[in-house]
Formats: sequence, C-alpha cells, structure tokens
Amino acid sequence: MKILIDNGHGNNTPGKRSPDGRLHEYAYAREIASLIVYELRERGYDAVRIVKESTDISLSERCRRINGICADIGSANVLLISIHCNAAGNGQWMKVRGWEAYTSRGETKSDLLAESLYKSATVYLPDMCLRKDLSDGDSDKEAGFYILKYTRCAAVLTENLFQDNKEDVNFLLSEEGKKAVINIHVNGIINYIKSL
Repeated sequence: MKILIDNGHGNNTPGKRSPDGRLHEYAYAREIASLIVYELRERGYDAVRIVKESTDISLSERCRRINGICADIGSANVLLISIHCNAAGNGQWMKVRGWEAYTSRGETKSDLLAESLYKSATVYLPDMCLRKDLSDGDSDKEAGFYILKYTRCAAVLTENLFQDNKEDVNFLLSEEGKKAVINIHVNGIINYIKSL
C-alpha cells in the first residue's frame, strides 16, 4: 500500500494561523506530515509527502500527483491523508474545539479509513472532543472538498483541532500534542491497512 500524506496550504496562503501568530497551519501541517511519513517508514510502510514545496500547490495539481500514482500502481493500492488545522472564526480567538475527519460524499473505502482514524483519536485524544456526524452510521463528516472528490483512492482530510482556540493551540504546539496527532494518523493508517 502506498501512503500519500498531503500537508494543507502554503506559506503564501493568507490567514490560516492562530490569532497570536504562534501556529501557522502550513508550517504545522508540513511538520506533522513529515513526522508521520518518518514514523510509517520506520515501521516498514511505503509513505511519501505529495507536496514538498513550502508554497501552496493548487488542488488540481495535488490531485494530478495523487491520481498519477493511482494510475501507476492501481487506486486500490493507494491511500491519502490530507493534514489540516481547523478554524471557527476570522482571526479571533474562538471557543470551538475538537478533532474531526472528512470524506467525500457517499459510502466508500474512505469511510473505513476515517473510522480507523477516529478509533485511533479516541486513544490519543481521550479528553478531547471528537466532532462526528453519525447520521449515516459512521463517524466521519462528508463534504465536497476538492482533494477528496477528485482523487481516485481512499482519501480522508483531518482537521487537527482548532488554530483559533487557545487551549487547542497550546496542545498542538506541545510535544505531547504533536505526538498525539502523529500517533492518531500512524496507528489509524496501519490499523486500516491491516483490516484490508
């Protein structure tokens, strides 16, 4: 299984940071994505980042890269996780907190991957809110996000807490928080692969 890790946004994306400027989503997502890839490789899995540039790469280009790999080795042999931090407001501190995952609309393998990530999140974020939509029988939220809609493999976008909530930002920037976010993804991915 080829594991593709996407890090959201770029250093030229406006906004996308904590109100105090301590957390920049593009930098945080790249750090976490790199460490996820490292941990997966250490455990013998074939993992790569699809965006190594620091600038933002268009969604169509991201999808082109992903779908090129799917064409080479088969969509069933590829999975994608896109790493993000959430926001509830417009540059001000907010009270909303929590972790969540999105898939494309409808029932697909992506739902199983997301469910595995949610199970992992219950272990590594035991005291955090896990934001879910249980209306269709699973935990993930469904949306028409471009990178989920136009890729040909199982794909999940994770929103790793809120960059405009002080408590979440403090946790995300701590070593404990970084380890938790990395472990959610690494163990969720591995458990999904083992379930196939």
